Amino acid sequence: MSRFTEVFERLAVTVEARKGASASASYTAQLLADPARAAKKLGEEAVETVIAAAQGDKAGVAAESADLIYHWLVVLAAAGVSLDEVAAKLEAREGTSGLAEKAGRKG
Repeated sequence: MSRFTEVFERLAVTVEARKGASASASYTAQLLADPARAAKKLGEEAVETVIAAAQGDKAGVAAESADLIYHWLVVLAAAGVSLDEVAAKLEAREGTSGLAEKAGRKG
């Protein structure tokens, strides 16, 4: 198991555990209680990751990617979407060219 996988799994468990936490004591709980705010934060972190990448800022890409992944996990939890549901979507696309998959999407 990679270091990333181990850290990611611990973070995912922590985010899920914060669902019942007090919003006054947990930033994650605050975001989970306000899905629109969580989604906005995810967007902000995505933009910051893109900017760091466009600037060739390797350390910035790593730091912003960590923020992006955290906020992505929070958005999933707030939306009630499990990692297994995301994995199923990825598995369904395995072995399909990205161009073919995109062309096959409806709407």
